[in-house]
Amino acid sequence: MQSFSLGAGLAALAFWGFIAAVVVAGIWYDIRKKESQQETIRRIVESGQPIDEAVMNRLLSAGRDGNERLDRVFALTAWILLPAAVGLAVLGLILGMQVVDAKMPLLGVAALVACLGLGFLGASRFARRWYVSDNDPGSI
Repeated sequence: MQSFSLGAGLAALAFWGFIAAVVVAGIWYDIRKKESQQETIRRIVESGQPIDEAVMNRLLSAGRDGNERLDRVFALTAWILLPAAVGLAVLGLILGMQVVDAKMPLLGVAALVACLGLGFLGASRFARRWYVSDNDPGSI
């Protein structure tokens, strides 16, 4: 059985603490952004100015990319994950020359990342159908 030192425990704690801090910071940022949008709308309403529908839509969609297409986001994610999978496989092969027990787990992780990348690529192709115009002859 392996015994871990205090340094290994602190390193693991620091890693998970960092992950928790990133998650909490992301949630806090979204909450503050929504609060500022609501404050802007509240001030406009309190001022008694007439509210144009286009301005209201722009205020409510501020911070969101209204032109963001899911098919492009999925494709970009796939093209990030697939080279990462190749890199992990190469790392597994090279590290496997020095530490034989490290080869198969890293190849397994590379296969998992590759499957995720292929899944996102498939989701991109599926989501692309949503953006095809109804007037196109090849639309679904």
